[in-house]
Amino acid sequence: MREKVITTKTIANPETRYGDGKAATRHFVVQRWTGAVNVLLVGFLVWLVVRLAGADRAEMISIVANPIAGIVLAVLLVVALVHMRIGMVEIIEDYVLDPRTNRLSLMLNTLFCLGVGLIGVIALLKLVIWG
Repeated sequence: MREKVITTKTIANPETRYGDGKAATRHFVVQRWTGAVNVLLVGFLVWLVVRLAGADRAEMISIVANPIAGIVLAVLLVVALVHMRIGMVEIIEDYVLDPRTNRLSLMLNTLFCLGVGLIGVIALLKLVIWG
């Protein structure tokens, strides 16, 4: 099977199909927005970690069990995972050249992010609801 070589002529020619322009723009915009939101939310996380330095478990649970703190931490987790997933998609698409391995890597990347997000949100819900 002969691989198709992509050159600047191929990319510059509007008749060729070289990726999905709308998806690329969406990834670009979402990556920038999640990065900006992460800066704000990581500021909250740093404040929380400094606030909890030297605290015992009961005090930590009472602070994290506050619904506002729990929601902010859950949003931080989800936004960071979306940001990470898009960044890893870019890396996989750039450096994994075999189409089968590429699809498998993209699927594993998505499953990993979903798994970590699900476990993290369940852990936060457990802390917020049951303490």
